[in-house]
Amino acid sequence: MHCDPRFSGVREVFERHFSDGEELGGALAVYLDGELVVDLWGGVADRHTGRPWQEDTPAFVYSCTKAVTATVLLQLAERGQVDVTAPVADVWPEFAAEGKAAITVEQVLTHQSGLPVIEEPVPVEEFEDHAAIAARLAAQAPLWEPGKAHGYHALTYGFLLGEVIRRVTGKTVGDLVAAEIARPLGLELWVGAPDTVIARTARLQAGERAQPGQAPAPTEAVPVEPPGGRARDVLAEMTRAAQDPQSLMNRAIGNPGMHLLKGGANHPVILRAGWPAAGAVATARGLAGFYRALIAGELLPSGALREAVRPRVTGPDRVLLLDTSFGLGFMRPSLTFFVPSETAFGHTGMGGFIGLGDPERGLAVGYVMNRMAAALSGNLRGIRLVEAVYRAL
Repeated sequence: MHCDPRFSGVREVFERHFSDGEELGGALAVYLDGELVVDLWGGVADRHTGRPWQEDTPAFVYSCTKAVTATVLLQLAERGQVDVTAPVADVWPEFAAEGKAAITVEQVLTHQSGLPVIEEPVPVEEFEDHAAIAARLAAQAPLWEPGKAHGYHALTYGFLLGEVIRRVTGKTVGDLVAAEIARPLGLELWVGAPDTVIARTARLQAGERAQPGQAPAPTEAVPVEPPGGRARDVLAEMTRAAQDPQSLMNRAIGNPGMHLLKGGANHPVILRAGWPAAGAVATARGLAGFYRALIAGELLPSGALREAVRPRVTGPDRVLLLDTSFGLGFMRPSLTFFVPSETAFGHTGMGGFIGLGDPERGLAVGYVMNRMAAALSGNLRGIRLVEAVYRAL
């Protein structure tokens, strides 16, 4: 393990989470101006066997995947293979059905397409057949007028963008991540893990929830009195939505249903499937290294990255109900992406995983763990760690 003396306060927070019994197993990596200044890990990777968390222990990082998938698509756009302003149907003609001919790739990247839910239950046998799942979405009508509102496309984001990428390249997101990002940069990052990686992946312990497939709260750290006096109404709406099986929130995260497999996200089918919205397996160092490469211009030109992280939508989210903010696939600071810097961007993963970059400060952070919070986005441990990193600057 390694921690630059400037970041000793970060190490103190990391170790306190274990000594206070808040953390089971986890890791944190921080790059500053390209230098790995924090590389910490500890605890157990599997509470059933007592297997310790090692330097190379990866975890299933849920929606942190979305930023990786967005980067793959933006790389294709830089090469002229995809036009983000063009209709999805230009490369996927079947998608034009049910009034979707004008939906653009940008509207999918920014959660504005109106397709946050797969209406028909996806059978377990189809979990690794991305094209079949995408065909279900192609046959649906949007739930709102595309471009007029945004709502978090928890799983459909990946199947939609993944099919655009497949139509253009003939390859999966996982194939391109391996060939264009992970292998060239030596990153411990997979969208669809091989068996050798699955064998050492941390076993997740899910946050408490009422029943399998039911949504946790959108965030573990909602302010009691946010500006505008909406606090109690929003909190009540979120609670109702989390408890209602038919809410957009539950329908968005529950199909395909990971809970249908024993162990949920720990099941090899899920770890292997490589869903482009929630299918990445990564170490903290791999996740932070991805953002280090992004802000260094190694994955996208600096101008393209600035355009990609420019906020496109900000405000009430029809699925999460809280205010959210997105660039082209990247989260921007909001109630679901707690970062003490307006120049930061990245993505969280359900339960509290965090990946972020801050080009103005030369900062890249990756946090992974296995004791998930009962929250769709953010946990207090991760927030404390990120705040400690910024204090050290």
